Amino acid sequence: MNPIDPDFEALLVHLKESRGFDFTGYKRSSLMRRVNRRMSQVDADDYLDYTDYLQVHPDEFTALFNTILINVTGFFRDADAWDYLRADVLEPLLKARPADSPIRIWCAGCASGEEAYTLAIALAEAMGIEAFRERVKIYATDVDEEQLAEARQATYGEREMQAVPPEFATKYFEATGNRFVFRKDLRRSIIFGRNDLVQDAPISRIDLLTCRNTLMYFNAETQSKILSRFHFALADGGVLFLGKAEMLLSHGSLFTPIDLKRRVFRRVPRIQPNVGTVFPEQITAAAGAVVGMDVLRNEAFAASPVAQLGLTFDGLVALTNRRLEKMFGVSSRDIGRPFRDLELSYRPVALRRYIEQAQVERRTLRVTDVEYGRNGDIAHLEVQVSPLTSSDGSLLGMNLIFHDVTAARRLQDELEHANQQLEAAYEELQSTNEELETTNEELQSTVEELETTNEELQSTNEELETMNEELQSTNDELQSINDQLRISTAQLDDANSFLETVLTSLRAGVAVVDPDLRIRMWNRRAEDLWGLRSEEVVGDHFLNLDIGLPFEQVRPMLRGALGDDGASGEVTLDAVNRRGRAVVVRVACAPLRGIDPGRGTEGAIIVMEADDL
Repeated sequence: MNPIDPDFEALLVHLKESRGFDFTGYKRSSLMRRVNRRMSQVDADDYLDYTDYLQVHPDEFTALFNTILINVTGFFRDADAWDYLRADVLEPLLKARPADSPIRIWCAGCASGEEAYTLAIALAEAMGIEAFRERVKIYATDVDEEQLAEARQATYGEREMQAVPPEFATKYFEATGNRFVFRKDLRRSIIFGRNDLVQDAPISRIDLLTCRNTLMYFNAETQSKILSRFHFALADGGVLFLGKAEMLLSHGSLFTPIDLKRRVFRRVPRIQPNVGTVFPEQITAAAGAVVGMDVLRNEAFAASPVAQLGLTFDGLVALTNRRLEKMFGVSSRDIGRPFRDLELSYRPVALRRYIEQAQVERRTLRVTDVEYGRNGDIAHLEVQVSPLTSSDGSLLGMNLIFHDVTAARRLQDELEHANQQLEAAYEELQSTNEELETTNEELQSTVEELETTNEELQSTNEELETMNEELQSTNDELQSINDQLRISTAQLDDANSFLETVLTSLRAGVAVVDPDLRIRMWNRRAEDLWGLRSEEVVGDHFLNLDIGLPFEQVRPMLRGALGDDGASGEVTLDAVNRRGRAVVVRVACAPLRGIDPGRGTEGAIIVMEADDL
């Protein structure tokens, strides 16, 4: 877990308040790398200095935003996914819609527009150019105004056009010198505009929404917020097309995968439950002619596999069955007794108020999560209280049904536990995948910048041949430095990821304090044990925490670990966890020593492992 840097957070707040850009929802690791890169270019020592620099140099905002917003895109990026989208999504979508109905597409995070024009080409190929002009609207949005201005020009160089198949380049682009311009008649169907996915309202009634390799820059909370807006934006049956680093494994209530490998998902509709009272039908006169109908009806009621109880409108026991007698001891001998005199009226749950409510509201009520002790075991019940009415709406009585859902409850608990474990594993895998993809895009962006620099150097070499050897040497040094930086960055990311995985996997709570006993690190297990999140305690004095640990017994051990000798120690204490439950906590304390032994103790490591009493 990366510690929160208050100076960096203050910088983000300054950007939000002064320029309206909210980067607080971005992943801190990649965001800090991008900001640090810009700081090194202006020789800012820390985040406070850089905040002052921004206030003095307003033009620096543009350079910073261009560094943070990694605008890596291209025509037909991940060609296999685009082939699948064209054949298995767009064509069925068009066949299912009336011939004259409009098609609304939203390309979120469009950068310089290549993806929006790729969508236009795919749709024009699937439905024809004339139908495309009449029916299609593509809304392409981004937060970067400079990129949007470039996208509106619809002009691209030879390097960008390399990914466009030759037949599409000839059909949909016009060559102008060494540049290629997208067809103007089709360009009118594409609307570019600024939209912040975190703050601005979504576009509605969308049939296809593409947002490729954009969500991976946001943290999990912000991703959930954006996906909820995407769900609102899409029409029923709408399709979401993501980048290869984004899988939505923990958002099954919003989107279901059509093809997980190619990151194509369909919107899950919100199901509204039907609420109403079912009134029993009247027995027809013909049914009364059946010989032994009453005996048959009573025997069928008595043999029902669920416990049932029938009451008259004035609260007298009218009908019981064998299952009810087995579960609660209420039998045919109790017929005619007031229900309020039965133990069942108040145990395992007070039913009289639900009966009164069902009588007044004339609707079926369900009482869930009812626990009933039976033969030393706990049974879980669901009680259904239904009013019985005649055809004219008058109340005949009440029907109580007791469903034994113990087995289903047990399976549900096991399923929820398994799903939680699976979801945690999926989220960790997705987070790792997103981090790798983010690093790849940063490297690609760096490579593109280096290529641009190389072209400029080459142009300069043609004009100043005498400086060729010196410029070539400089370029080689830059490449070597870039390789070293890439290796160091990868090693640092691996080390951070490994450390975070180790701390998360520990069963014990771990806290690291500095010599002043101020907390520097607080792992996930410590959060679970004491109920305090890392962001709440980092920087606070360890002995001032409001937790159920007797610090007077821990203080001598801490003093020994922080002393000159750096003594380790362990003690077992009675404590109270975050749930108020008494636990036995084994507290071990060891000195934190740096690589240089001459610097002495740099703090202490406190390990807390709890067992329930």
